[in-house]
Amino acid sequence: MVSPHWSVALKDCCNSKDCRSNDLTGHRAAWLLWYLPTAVLLVGLFWHAATIWLWIPAFLVMGIGCIANAARCGRLHCYVTGPLYILAAAYVALFAVHVAPLNRGIFLLAVLGVSYLLQAADAPLGTYRTARK
Repeated sequence: MVSPHWSVALKDCCNSKDCRSNDLTGHRAAWLLWYLPTAVLLVGLFWHAATIWLWIPAFLVMGIGCIANAARCGRLHCYVTGPLYILAAAYVALFAVHVAPLNRGIFLLAVLGVSYLLQAADAPLGTYRTARK
């Protein structure tokens, strides 16, 4: 059963043509929401003094972009990657206040690796979530 909150978004996006037009990955916004933040994450991997200041906003932008995309078009992997990126930003913030350890390379590989696997899962599962009849 689809929750009432999501049913409005799903009703407007029941066929893939409507979904593609609402999908932010097909717009110029994708550069600001995912491509540029990914580049910033890579810079932060090698620039240790700025990792915290680069990674927290980058993960937040990517997470908010995914959550917006899930709401706009029902992009399947965005339902998971949105919260994943928000949690990644929160973990980096915990590292910043010396509450959690952080191995930059392994952490970034894990987050981006899970993100890639979720995007790859769109192929067999379908790119967009559709309303159940």
